[in-house]
Order: sequence, then structure tokens, then C-alpha cells
Amino acid sequence: MKILRTILCCFVLYLISWPLQAQSISVNDTKNAIELVNLLSNNSPCVTISNETVSGDNFSPGKNSYGSFTNTSPNFPFQSGVVLSTWSSTQSTGPFVRNRGDNSNLWLGDADLNQALNINSINATVLEFDFTPLTNTVSFNYFFASNEYQDNFPCDYSDGFAFLIKEKGSTTAYQNLAVIPNTTTAVSSTNIHPAINFNDDGVLKSCAASNESYFGQFNNSPTNTSPINYAGQTKVLNATANVIAGNTYHIKLVIGDDGNTYYDSAIFIEAASFNSVIDLGTDRLLATNNAICFGQDYTLDTKLSTNNTYKWYKDGVLLALETSPSYSVKSPGNYKVEVTLNTSACMLSNDIKIEYTPEIVLKNSRLIQCDIDEDGKSFFDLTQADSEIKNNNAGLSDVTYYENLTDAITDNNPILNSSNYINSSNPQTLFAKVTNSYNCFNYAELTLELSNDIIPSRAAIITGVKTTDFAGNKNTVTIEYTGSSDYEFSIDGVYYQDSSEFLNISAGNYTAYANDKNGCGVSNPFSFTILDYPRYFTPNGDGFNDTWTIKNLNLLPQATIHIFDRYGKFLKQFNTSNLNWNGTLNGHLLPADDYWFNLIFEDGKHIKGHFSLKR
Repeated sequence: MKILRTILCCFVLYLISWPLQAQSISVNDTKNAIELVNLLSNNSPCVTISNETVSGDNFSPGKNSYGSFTNTSPNFPFQSGVVLSTWSSTQSTGPFVRNRGDNSNLWLGDADLNQALNINSINATVLEFDFTPLTNTVSFNYFFASNEYQDNFPCDYSDGFAFLIKEKGSTTAYQNLAVIPNTTTAVSSTNIHPAINFNDDGVLKSCAASNESYFGQFNNSPTNTSPINYAGQTKVLNATANVIAGNTYHIKLVIGDDGNTYYDSAIFIEAASFNSVIDLGTDRLLATNNAICFGQDYTLDTKLSTNNTYKWYKDGVLLALETSPSYSVKSPGNYKVEVTLNTSACMLSNDIKIEYTPEIVLKNSRLIQCDIDEDGKSFFDLTQADSEIKNNNAGLSDVTYYENLTDAITDNNPILNSSNYINSSNPQTLFAKVTNSYNCFNYAELTLELSNDIIPSRAAIITGVKTTDFAGNKNTVTIEYTGSSDYEFSIDGVYYQDSSEFLNISAGNYTAYANDKNGCGVSNPFSFTILDYPRYFTPNGDGFNDTWTIKNLNLLPQATIHIFDRYGKFLKQFNTSNLNWNGTLNGHLLPADDYWFNLIFEDGKHIKGHFSLKR
């Protein structure tokens, strides 16, 4: 019975572990160079390959540092391909097991790799071949995996690899295709990783993320079921080279440890991904901020000979009349080209998605300025036309003005003093340029005209006057108005100032004006009153200053005044029909002293103050 239980337990453990084992990649390290390159190119008729060689570890009996792999794991990006590593390639089979690794120091590095990456490599594996493409672009897919994706290693250390290419027989330096997209930065664990936090002898430290968007995943968690035996890996990347169809090139795929033989790495290259390809460019999308500007044509160009056969499609529909190597896109859609190279059995295709930005709808505008002195010149504030030109679209950029369309198109000689521009002719047409958030642009015209007549629409309208009264030498006036020209202001019709605020105004009656500085009209007159009260009076019968009153109060709505002595005793009440007090109470003269008043308007507004009676 115990034997039966033991057999059942072993069987259960096998069933539990079998899926984990089945998810690992399988590596065959017996392939030769021709077989490996044929796997990469899938024997494509679109590229001719020759002179294949491969080299690597010669110091591990029965083992090679290169090989082919197959995969059944849904968590692994490639079904099959070629693996080049800095240890025995069969060690690449998962799951990950932490292993420092250690290979022979007699297994040397590669001089071209050292020169390309400025490293001191050791344990290099190299796959090389010549090829002749039939198109102007070649590419293949790969990712980098390394045991240096653990601890603090990505902060300081990385093995090196490169995909080196140059025209055969050329003495120029190799170009490295294994770079971060749109840069010349080599792909490595130090150049691609998330933020790293680590413990350095009890001190918590960290290093910032580097090109994290290209990092794939860590494989070293305690519950790891990684198909490969590497601590981490990048995302799938694409290596692309621009070439000349028909010319022969040499490519060298090489990986090596940097400095020492520890913590090995590998590159995994997808089967059938090395080929001549047609490059139509990246998708042009709103989401990636590279959509085509509204109204513009966009040319898709295969850059191939007219001797080939071309089929162009839009949204899956054949464009029967389009048989040229290039196609001019005029509307959004999904475009595809199929090319049959007439000199071979090669047929290639590629597709691209094209989106367009929204239309920038602008309006032409017109500014009219007065020319009272008839010299043909005047100052224009061009910014007054901004809102109309932009069609009140706040999402557009500021307007930039130019004196001619050529300058607007080339962004030369913008008008810098747009708020104080002097015209050069009458009329004069300027060109306004506006961009949107996609850096697309459009143009509108701004016409400047001069008039010898007063232009009523340029005159200001005074809507009110805000006053601060009863403040002695601190009384103030602010003229409130509507209008969009350049105005000057007055409260006596003689003296004008730029500010609509007037300070230190004496009590009295005034009339406010706003005048267009270029003579295009003066505003409606607006009368107002500044109120104040005398700080003392002298009721001695000499006919001068014998009563206390508030001047001009009769010009305002009904008001009531109460007079009190310093102790708060009510003495006198009068209103706008009886506006003075002679310093008596019930016919008796009151003594010289300080007295208080309370002014109450019919709208409820209160003004309080005090004054002196002197005898």
C-alpha cells in the first residue's frame, strides 16, 4: 500500500510540474551556420545569402553557444528562431535559475563588438553572412535577455551585443542596428531597465529608469515559470537598415560578455524575420501626434523600380488605376501595397494607417484706422484681430503676422511689434499664421485700411464712473467704458491722460470723456459729482463760512443728514431741500467743539464723519 501511495504521489508531482516544463523553450545547438541563416530568412527569394559562418564556445565539449529554438509558451514572443548566447545555448532553457555562470577565459571576445560599443568583450558568439537585398530596406525582429537583470547590475553592468552591417568590401566602420528606436544608443541592460532599488551593505540605494518603455519583464520572481533561463528581457525590437537594392552587404550578429565571464546573456532572433522589406514608414496617427495635417497630400513610396508590378489598396479595396511605385494619399484610411519583383519570385507587401488632423478653420479680418493728418500712416494694434482670425478657437496658438506669404510659409521676418504696427501702404494685406496642437498650420489675411473720417465704431462708450467720495485729498474717480481701441481719458475735456483712473479729486461737478488717440472719435460725455464736506465752519455772522453744508448734495437722490454732538446727542436733521446748519439748537448758539454727522441716502447707503465748529 505504501508503495502505491508513493507511486501516486510521484505521479501527481509529475502532473503538477509537467506544464511548467512544457512551457520552456527547446534549444537545438547542433545547427550549422547555413541552417541558422536559412531559419532567419526562411529561404526567401527576396534576398540572396552566401558565405555563412558561425563561431562561439569551443571549450565546452559537446556544447555550442548558438542554436535554434522552438517554443509552445503563450508567454514567449517567438515560436521559433535563432539564439546566440555567452554560455552554452542549451542553458537558455527555462525556467530561470540564478546562476553566476562561468566560462573559459580562453573563449575570447570580438574586436568589432569592442569597437562598436567601446567595451572589452569576452565569450563572444558570432553569426555572419553576406546578402544581396532586392529592396531598399532589410529588417528582423529580436529581443535581448540577460542574467544581469537582477540586483543592482542594470545600474552598472551590461553584456554587449550588436547587429553590425556594412557594404561588402567597404573599409568604412560598421553600422550597429541593435539600437533603441530613433536613437544611436545601443540596446543593453544598462540602457533599458525600470527604476532599480537595492541594498548596498545596509544602505538603500536606487538608480533611475532608463528607456523603460522598451523593457519587457523580470523572470526572477520566486514563483517564476519563465520559458527562458534569464533574469529579465527587453520587449521585442526591430532592427532595420536602409540598403541599396542589388548591392551586396555583410552582416555580423555578435554578442559577448563585458569584462568577465559571469552573468550570461543572449539574443533571440525571430525565424523568417530577416528579409528584404518595403518600408512605407510608421503609422501616422492622432494618438501618436504624427497624423497628417488636414488638406495635405502624403506620398507613400516603395523607392523601387518601375519595372516591378504594383497593387495599391485602400481599406481593403484595390485601387485599380494605381500601378506606380508610389501613391499620393489624400484622405485617411488603411493603405497597403503589394509588389511583385519581376526579376525574381519575390512578392512583398506592407501596410500603413493614415489619419488626418482636424481642419484649422480661420477667418480673414480687417482693421480700419483713422488718418486725420492724411500722411498715409497710422498705428495698428494687430492683436485686435486675433480672436476673429482664430474663429474664437482658444485651442489654437497665438497669431503670428507677416508682411508677405513667402515669409509666413518659411517662418521668416515675423512682425515683432504686432500691438503697435505702422502700415506701409493703404490698403495693406498682412498674412496671419496659426498652428494647432499637432503643429499643423493655416493662414488668413488681415487687411489694414486708413480712413480720413471719424469712425464711430472706434469711439469708446462710457458706461459709468466709479467714485470714492468724502475722502478729502484722497477722492478718486475711475471711468468705466467699452471699446477696443487705444484711448485717453479726461474729466474736464481739456487735460487727457492714458489711465482711466484719476486721483486726488476735489469735490465738484465733472464730465468724463474717452478719446481715441488716433482721432477716430470721442466718447459720449458722462457727468458725475464728487461729494465732500467741510472739515469746519465759523458761524460768526461775517457772511463767510457761516453754515455747514455738503456741496452738490442736491444733485443726487434724496438724502437725510443728522447732526450729533460729541456725546451722541441728536441736534439737527435736514435733507436735500434744506442743506445747511448754522450751529444753533432751538435758537441758542452751540459752543465751539467737534460735531458728528450721519448722511443717509434713500438707497440705504451711509456716510459718517465729523467736523469742527469754530467761533
